[in-house]
Amino acid sequence: MPSPSAAADHIQDLGAYVSASPSSFHAVREAARRLDDAGFTGLDELLPWEGGTGSFYTVRDGALIAWVVPEGAGPATGFNILGAHTDSPSFKLKPKPTTGAHGWLQAGVEIYGGPLLNSWLDRELQLAGRLVMLDGTQHLTATGPMLRFPQLAIHLDRNVNDGLTLDKQRHMNPVWGLGNPAEVDLLAVLASHVPDVSVDPAQIGGYDVVMADTQPPAVFGAHGEFFASGRLDNLSATHAGLVALAAHASSASAGAASGGPIAVLAAFDHEEIGSNSRSGACGPVLEDVLVRISEGLGATVSQRRQALAASFCVSADAGHAVHPNYAERHDPANQPVLNGGPLLKINANQRYATDANGAAFWARLCAEADVPYQEFVSNNVMPCGSTIGPLTATRLGIRTVDVGVPLLSMHSARELCGVEDPRRLAAVTELFFATAM
Repeated sequence: MPSPSAAADHIQDLGAYVSASPSSFHAVREAARRLDDAGFTGLDELLPWEGGTGSFYTVRDGALIAWVVPEGAGPATGFNILGAHTDSPSFKLKPKPTTGAHGWLQAGVEIYGGPLLNSWLDRELQLAGRLVMLDGTQHLTATGPMLRFPQLAIHLDRNVNDGLTLDKQRHMNPVWGLGNPAEVDLLAVLASHVPDVSVDPAQIGGYDVVMADTQPPAVFGAHGEFFASGRLDNLSATHAGLVALAAHASSASAGAASGGPIAVLAAFDHEEIGSNSRSGACGPVLEDVLVRISEGLGATVSQRRQALAASFCVSADAGHAVHPNYAERHDPANQPVLNGGPLLKINANQRYATDANGAAFWARLCAEADVPYQEFVSNNVMPCGSTIGPLTATRLGIRTVDVGVPLLSMHSARELCGVEDPRRLAAVTELFFATAM
């Protein structure tokens, strides 16, 4: 079992990672920086890759794939993959984003994924993402606290506490200043927040910019048992994978992982909107990387198939803890709690990819890591969400199990987990990276 100090260190580092990652592009940049510090080599997809042992990563837009090839790996060596995602429910900046009325400056935004709209009201928000220039260069930008969805005062809606209804078009237009929208340009503001370089807003050809909460993560509770933060779905799992892969790479370089599987962290983008993109789990990014790794080890087509058959994927995404005020919404026999350990997520209709083999493997890993785990299954009258797990299993034929950190307030601007569970997920993941099925 991880020590209290290890859990505290991990949760503080998770908070630092989330704070540095207001968009999927920032999450990937921060992940790459951490991997660089851990001795990984970044590879460009446009260039040839040399095969062989070592620790590597590559970036495709808002996705990152990192891997460790141990000594003794051959053309049919399998992959142990931790799958996660870098995006979170939010609001994405529309074309012609500078709007406003009645002396207010506002931003035109589109719903991204399934955010809990009311949780975004009356918060200090920022815009963050990438600007792509007409010459093809890209810059990351983050404004810091700048916007707000102001709620209507109760004096002007006396029945609001009987039921708040938010129109996604009329009511979800954040304010960011005072003035005439015909005289200002929101893109110029975004350009001014690109660090260390002067950006001409007239040269911006495209942008992928989302909104993010700016309130710092916090540990709280009677005994400091809770952790509140934005984007825990699913930066909690991305961060756990980073921590585990860096530790595994350190062991591999010392010879401790010789002859084991090839450890892979696959942090996809666009999970919250269905994963149908070149950097999403339905796209080819993971397969592209796995093929190039196997080819670098001299694999034939048949041996690549052998490698996939010997592979295993842990799909790590946040899950639901039992809500004390809405316990009837949960399965009566399976009610996970915060700090009770990571979840094993199960669904009869394969909305999660867990089967008996995967459940047994997860139970074995948790026992060896001395980490408790909890089973999650939906109430039969509640629709079940899904993850990258079934997508990876279907696309590549890799055996897959779905797990994750239990949360309350999932898809809120500010989610809640226990301080123990993220570190426990990292501990099991580190063991998984070194363990053959």
